[in-house]
Amino acid sequence: MSPLAIFFLFLFNSSLAANTNIYNVQNYGAKSDGKTDSSKAFLSAWSAACASNTPATINVPIGKYLIHNANFNGQTCKSKAITIRIDGTLLAPSDYNVIGNDENWIKFEKVNGISIYGGTFDGQGAALWACKKSNSKNCPDGTTALTFYNSNNIIMSGVTVQNSQKFQILVDGCHNVKLQGMKVLAQGNSPNTDGIHVKLSSGVSIMKSQIGTGDDCISIGPGTSNLWIEGIACGPGHGISIGSLGWKQQELGVRNVTVKTVTFSGTTNGVRVKTWARPSSGFVRNILFQHIVMVNVKNPILIDQNYCPNHESCPHQGSGIKISDVTYQDIRGTSATKIAVKLDCSITNPCSGIILEDLNLSYQNQQTEASCVNARGRVSGLQKPNNCL
Repeated sequence: MSPLAIFFLFLFNSSLAANTNIYNVQNYGAKSDGKTDSSKAFLSAWSAACASNTPATINVPIGKYLIHNANFNGQTCKSKAITIRIDGTLLAPSDYNVIGNDENWIKFEKVNGISIYGGTFDGQGAALWACKKSNSKNCPDGTTALTFYNSNNIIMSGVTVQNSQKFQILVDGCHNVKLQGMKVLAQGNSPNTDGIHVKLSSGVSIMKSQIGTGDDCISIGPGTSNLWIEGIACGPGHGISIGSLGWKQQELGVRNVTVKTVTFSGTTNGVRVKTWARPSSGFVRNILFQHIVMVNVKNPILIDQNYCPNHESCPHQGSGIKISDVTYQDIRGTSATKIAVKLDCSITNPCSGIILEDLNLSYQNQQTEASCVNARGRVSGLQKPNNCL
């Protein structure tokens, strides 16, 4: 780069910095000792950034910050471009009773235009997991670590979210969301710790991220459309799941979902669609699973329209969820079970437009088998499962 170009770049960056208001949470009373509740300080910094008429940046310096509970509401924000740069770690209370009955630990609500870079959100959920495993009746349900609710134009990059009491990240009622370079982590035996749950949202992308939890790496709920998932390392966990769907009779569908270039390692499932066997107006359509690698996965390809996780009081009606136009393309690797493809579709609404193309899955160095019920479509390519479609 020429000296003149460097000079103009310097002027541009200086001008940009001059037009950005910067708010350091420590200036509002946040303590980086991991012991002092800094919730009010973070909310004060947020209020100041919201009131800015120009782009605003909230800085969180190195250190550990205890946050009991924080709801960042953007409804009255003047600034439409708030950046949060985190060099430290945000800690939830280690005593799960403090927030265990709250829906959310940290929540962004009605925010338009927020970018979060770096840092760690640590839900410190291990004690609650242990409580639940002990079958004690005194355990709270648990809280979601990080929630985006009814918000638009969100970027998260290089952020770690770990050890949540329950879901790690929830995207609910949002549009134009980009999550990239994420680490979403919890113990493989931690209950109900879905990595990223998306529902009632559109235009969401989840890219180049590492996710390992005790439940689904990514779960996709009703009302999700135009979702792009690419470059994910999933495991441990239950795989990437559409559902569960169909618990409610009136329910929005899931459409236009792409899952590509994903590696599943030692997970319970690979790519899964799960629906309850009861009447529902919902649907699943236009789904692509492409360029997937399975490493010792129990159920690499699964459609389960008789979903009932605890096998108690299971509904036995036909699922009302109509599944159509689902493509599985270039899926290879190893299965932990002989049956690598299981399509258990609704007796009242058979799956249609299912495409299995270029599958290459083995079990103990032998070709796997398939089980298909009430499924219609076609098979082509390298490996053609017998008695399927």
